[in-house]
Amino acid sequence: MIKKHVEDSRTENTYLIMPKHINCYGRLFGGILMQWIDEVAGIVAHRHAGSIVTTACVDNLNFKAGAYLGDTVVLVGRVTYVGKTSMEVRIDTYAEDPDGMRRMINRAYEVLVSIDEEGNKLEVPGLIVETEAQKAEWEGGQKRYALRKQRRKEGF
Repeated sequence: MIKKHVEDSRTENTYLIMPKHINCYGRLFGGILMQWIDEVAGIVAHRHAGSIVTTACVDNLNFKAGAYLGDTVVLVGRVTYVGKTSMEVRIDTYAEDPDGMRRMINRAYEVLVSIDEEGNKLEVPGLIVETEAQKAEWEGGQKRYALRKQRRKEGF
């Protein structure tokens, strides 16, 4: 089976927060950010798997700070862990200042599954982890995988 590097599917998308993205409190609407996160995760997983992918679960979604009208928002996604047919994707979201400085506003993990045109699961390439940070993410992904599996057994 082929293996791919983490950087092979890394994706960065940039958005400008417009009035249509703002909630009644003057901040970026969480549902809009969730849509953007799912889009980036799908692109990352598609690049890694080379196939159709579907979101299986949003494992974690932590809002750390708000973003406001006129802010530039940058989402960075990368594969952190792969199973036989599924991939865990981490998406970090930043608000970017005009000078290029970024402050994290959200971190999310999604699990996506590789499928064919009929919806049958397909095997995904392995993941080559090289740096200490990538190894730590892989180990965290193994733990999150085991927790998800346990929750499914318990009916959650």
